[in-house]
Amino acid sequence: MRRYTSLLLTAFALFLIVLCGSAYLAGADDTKKQRPMREIVAYTTLPAAQVELLADEYEKRSRIRVNFMPLSQKDILERLRLREESHPNDTAIVLADRETLDKAAQEGFFVSYVSEAGDATAEMFKERDGFWTGVWYDPIVFCINRDYLKNQQLIPDTWGELADLPDARIGVTDFLAADASANLLFSMIGQYGDAATYQIWRQIHPHVVQYAKYLNNPVRQAGMGEVDISIAVQSETLRYLNDGYPVKVIYPADGTAYMLTGTGIAKSSSAEQPVTAQEFADWLLTDEAQQVLQRNGFYFMPTNPATLAYKSFSGKNLVLFHQRVEFTPQQKHDFLDRWVKYIRLR
Repeated sequence: MRRYTSLLLTAFALFLIVLCGSAYLAGADDTKKQRPMREIVAYTTLPAAQVELLADEYEKRSRIRVNFMPLSQKDILERLRLREESHPNDTAIVLADRETLDKAAQEGFFVSYVSEAGDATAEMFKERDGFWTGVWYDPIVFCINRDYLKNQQLIPDTWGELADLPDARIGVTDFLAADASANLLFSMIGQYGDAATYQIWRQIHPHVVQYAKYLNNPVRQAGMGEVDISIAVQSETLRYLNDGYPVKVIYPADGTAYMLTGTGIAKSSSAEQPVTAQEFADWLLTDEAQQVLQRNGFYFMPTNPATLAYKSFSGKNLVLFHQRVEFTPQQKHDFLDRWVKYIRLR
């Protein structure tokens, strides 16, 4: 009898332990659910469609809400100035183009931050004192129609060879219509000088079927056979390629321009809050962020060479223009004006 009593007491004790443990875990889970969600304000020059995808995925994984605010470069700088005056404790990050990041860093809006993922990024893709780090970039490529390729003995893979083609129909986005296209002109001038650059475009101009208004149009034209070769951003070219269009990507062997996107973390008077922004900045350098973009048709080149996304890109060893010349707004205006007057309208 005592034996059975002892067994019953032991079983009852185990039941109580399990019951209390379940209650504790349930309470811990409820506490986790009730914990207020942390938030980040993110100023960006990117389209809302891109950043909303990233924000939604990151919130699911981390329970940190990223409130993106798509703004112009001028508005981002103004917001950062106002933030320092009225909301210095807010956690804020900037996801923007290189020029915007440079200007914000020069005005002292960012805190220096270097992580393991950011440290692996090449020096050309980050600010030397750690005030911003590039997360991905979009190079200019030659997008060639595959039917056109079948009848060609020479496949142009330099700017000089492209300019020398005798009868190719060429598509390109107007330099006045998109920043990525204008950046190509400015980067070529920085690399080759203005005289050599204008000479290349004088040779290309007679073959241009249409100066497009949007970055995707030249790729679509190449895919539909309306042009033979397009000068285009890689992201749009890969999107059409993955949609089954008969195009091939050629990376200019003598170098090419690119648009870099990166992150800068805004200074805060709170010692703890920037950590949230740092976590998000590091996540943008991961395969997870790239997978979100690629699943939705955005194909950018990661700057983090440790990611599988970087290793899977055939163009990971492409040559980029290494001469970085910072032109003033007036110089850029003058370069575009000369192109319009002496090439575009001729």
